[in-house]
Amino acid sequence: MKGLRVLLVDDEDEFLKTLAARLRFRDLPSDTATDGAEALEFLEKQEEPDVMVLDLRLPGMDGLEVLRQTKKAYPRIEVIILTGCGTQAAEAKARKLGAFDYLQKPVTIDVLAEKITSAYRRKLERTAAPGAFTETGGGEPSR
Repeated sequence: MKGLRVLLVDDEDEFLKTLAARLRFRDLPSDTATDGAEALEFLEKQEEPDVMVLDLRLPGMDGLEVLRQTKKAYPRIEVIILTGCGTQAAEAKARKLGAFDYLQKPVTIDVLAEKITSAYRRKLERTAAPGAFTETGGGEPSR
């Protein structure tokens, strides 16, 4: 999808490289980060991605904390959790923190690509709507 920027965050380097290559093949180019601190540093120093695909289990800072900080500072980024060790409680917390979706590994590349595209469409819709984001950055439409 033209113009779409994706940030993949996962500590499994081979998985990350393979996923980035498979998404690139589907015209979804992505940047990568291998831990939470690196992901947040990327957000500070690079052009803001449209969608972040985020693992929960990361060295140092866990994915839920990365999600919390991302949505606070960059509410327009849509975040998809992609984890191999999630729980219902983690899913509930991720959704409360503003995650667009929550997926369990393994997931097919087609499903992930569709979720990324859907998240990007949601971002475009929200960006186009006046008052679509709150001042505090929760990512939820203003009421």
